[in-house]
Amino acid sequence: MNAPAPTVLMMGRTAVLVDVSASPEPLESVLSWHAELVARPLPGQLEALPAAATVLLRFSSAPAAEAAVAEVKNRVPDAAAARSSRIVTLPVEYSGEDLEQVARLTGLSVEAVIAAHTGSDWTAAFGGFAPGFLYLTGGDPRLNVPRRSTPRTAVPAGSVALAGAFSAVYPQRSPGGWQLLGRTDAPLWDASREQPSLIRPGDVVRFEAVRATARAGAEVQVASTTLPEGARDTVTHPPRPAALEVLSPGLRTVFQDLGRPGLGELGVTASGAADRPSSAQANRLVGNPDSAAVLETLLGGLSLRAQETCVVALTGAVGGAMIDESVPAPVGAPFALYPGHILTLGQPASGLRGYVAMRGGFAAERVLGSASLDTLSGLGPAPLTGGQALCSAGLPVLPVAEPQEPATELPNPGEVVQLRVSAGPRADWVGEAGLDALQRTSWVVGPDTDRVGARLRVDPEQPQDPEQSLDPDGQDTPASQDAPAHPAPPIARLRDGELASEGMVPGALQLPPSGLPVLFLADHPVTGGYPVIAVVEPHDLPLAAQLPPGTRVRFRVVEQKTAPNPPHPASQQHSGQQNPGATP
Repeated sequence: MNAPAPTVLMMGRTAVLVDVSASPEPLESVLSWHAELVARPLPGQLEALPAAATVLLRFSSAPAAEAAVAEVKNRVPDAAAARSSRIVTLPVEYSGEDLEQVARLTGLSVEAVIAAHTGSDWTAAFGGFAPGFLYLTGGDPRLNVPRRSTPRTAVPAGSVALAGAFSAVYPQRSPGGWQLLGRTDAPLWDASREQPSLIRPGDVVRFEAVRATARAGAEVQVASTTLPEGARDTVTHPPRPAALEVLSPGLRTVFQDLGRPGLGELGVTASGAADRPSSAQANRLVGNPDSAAVLETLLGGLSLRAQETCVVALTGAVGGAMIDESVPAPVGAPFALYPGHILTLGQPASGLRGYVAMRGGFAAERVLGSASLDTLSGLGPAPLTGGQALCSAGLPVLPVAEPQEPATELPNPGEVVQLRVSAGPRADWVGEAGLDALQRTSWVVGPDTDRVGARLRVDPEQPQDPEQSLDPDGQDTPASQDAPAHPAPPIARLRDGELASEGMVPGALQLPPSGLPVLFLADHPVTGGYPVIAVVEPHDLPLAAQLPPGTRVRFRVVEQKTAPNPPHPASQQHSGQQNPGATP
């Protein structure tokens, strides 16, 4: 019997969510659709990201995304294409801390648990928790066990684990609540390889039991193909003298560029400059290509001393920039620094993030093709430190540009910022009443905003509806935890339960059970398990990245050209079930 046609949902202006949750075997359908869309991408398609019951497609433009809605409905994936020719065999020492607990939960002996785990051909379905963490499906159904009631603060790298119907291997030390069966020394993730992840979506994974003394010497087997060997993608230049010395990095200063798009299926978000227009403008002012690495600095305080003559430009949220504490430095125009000159950036009166470009670009380590620091996963060069030498990358340059007006209009102190949004793929979780509440409420950016996202609270100065009585102590609760119960959440869900994790985009507004939205920014998680009820319009996303804590925000829902997202099966099918693909 043919699987039902997928539901196709818009995820903002430039992304589409292919929902196959109505299929009898959603994960099989995900693998088929992912293989189909990788083998035969749609016009303008940039990325296909598989998840538990969806495939997220990102496109180069809004028209390409809109056209994809009809294109997908006319496609029939080739199920055979989802069968990978790669078989990855991992040696495992089965001595995990939870092995006996899994035996008790399943009613099997320890030996039977090991036999069931090694006797299955697991299939890598999707990634998302961390770089190289792949959710494996297709194992023995007797091994379906719940997560631990209390997650561990640190799970060792190489830990082989179970949760629900999935198995996985932790590629690096991280928190986690899965049941640990054993350890492998297989290098699951190595950013210096051309193919950094040992396991990729569609691969067949087999586990082989080995003794502790044999684990280190056991070889990882990859049949039908070999992993390409490649050196770390590091910028290589002839030795150059330092152009600038970091006297003080300020609150936080990092390298950023256009990011590393296209690696979401391996658990790597695109990252890149949070305010792309300001970053690109800084580069253009000094004659660099938009892709050159710049410095992204948070709330001023950065101090640099010139070691040689260089041309720089400042854009974004830059306040009181001075040369040698006496000469004002221009913003939005190129200028020269001569040896010994000290450039200091003051705290901006508005905005959050400033950008510094140097003619020729900054030389910085490039990990997976980018010099951007992804603050969520830690990929990329570390934040700047005092005493660090900054060298030129020596990139080809064009003539410097004339002074320009700011590329991103920064919010003025005290003003209410309006962000335009379109209805998200899971807007039916809150209905028209929920979207009305999103627009009617005055929100405040919480104190723990960062490059991953901004947590929003209800403006305490906003007059409350008579039927709403909010607990102010609960408005700062992180999205990863349920907030204390409110008599009436700011935005009420129409459904209980959880949603299977699915791909995320910058600007997505997730709604946790607290009813307090979380706005995702450049370093957002690859996947998330809360419903996305709205997505910030692309033109307003740079402004969203410049909102400091305490900024008051109002949202305005704008219509899309395509039909609004209809109700869909995923919202109902996963209600009350354990969330497939939730944070391990």
